[in-house]
Amino acid sequence: MNKIAILYGSSGGNVTSVARQVQDLFDGNADIYNVMEVSLEEIKDYTYYIIGTSTTGIGDLQDDWEGFLPSFSRLDFTGKKAAIFALGDSASYSTSFAESMKVVFDEIQDKVQIVGRVPDEGYTYDDSTAVIDGLWVGLPIDEDNEYDLTQERLEKWVESLKQEFV
Repeated sequence: MNKIAILYGSSGGNVTSVARQVQDLFDGNADIYNVMEVSLEEIKDYTYYIIGTSTTGIGDLQDDWEGFLPSFSRLDFTGKKAAIFALGDSASYSTSFAESMKVVFDEIQDKVQIVGRVPDEGYTYDDSTAVIDGLWVGLPIDEDNEYDLTQERLEKWVESLKQEFV
């Protein structure tokens, strides 16, 4: 077992793909789990969590996370860290871009140290509750409109997480 667990919920497959890219950028030093299939017992001993979700509807959390997040948030996070990434559509949902990560953030922010916030620079959207004081609460990804930026954004983000996950 590695120290890092990548937990994801995906409806259309894009989050699965991004979660695998994150795993690859950690050179295989991260285990990956679909929240629809994992138990809390399997993940409770990890030190670091990377949480990935898609944003559905107008800022809503992905369905599999809806059922898993309340249980996950009750884990003992003493001495642990978490990072969040969320996919969204910045053109069609420009007033709620990647807001699912704010739902996750709100649920766990008082329980675990959240790392991996990124500056609100280089994104095209109108509004998002997932931006606080000029920083995203995690990494927003837009595979619909800015797919050409995904790899660069992931590489930079994972490098920053490697500094945090020591």
